[in-house]
Amino acid sequence: MLTLTHFLVLAAVLFSISVMGIFLNRKNVIVLLMAIELMLLAVNFNFIAFSHYLSDTAGQIFVFFILTVAAAESAIGLAILVVLFRNQSTINIEDLDSLKG
Repeated sequence: MLTLTHFLVLAAVLFSISVMGIFLNRKNVIVLLMAIELMLLAVNFNFIAFSHYLSDTAGQIFVFFILTVAAAESAIGLAILVVLFRNQSTINIEDLDSLKG
């Protein structure tokens, strides 16, 4: 039988993988966005686990709003990446160091 500890350990592993992805990969913007999404998934996993453990639906409602914000963030982030690629022909972070208009 799975306990709350199992779910919390899995969420901690997901969160650790996403933090390592952010710190180790500083060249590709798409991988950074994926690591941020994985971090949000780990937080959502904690909300769901505690919501089930405490028999309260508030955590599931928070997850609904977090997923909505994450979807909007992904859409806007990918749109910005498309515009950057069209203007500079690259999405490497090292080449995107200037904020010229």
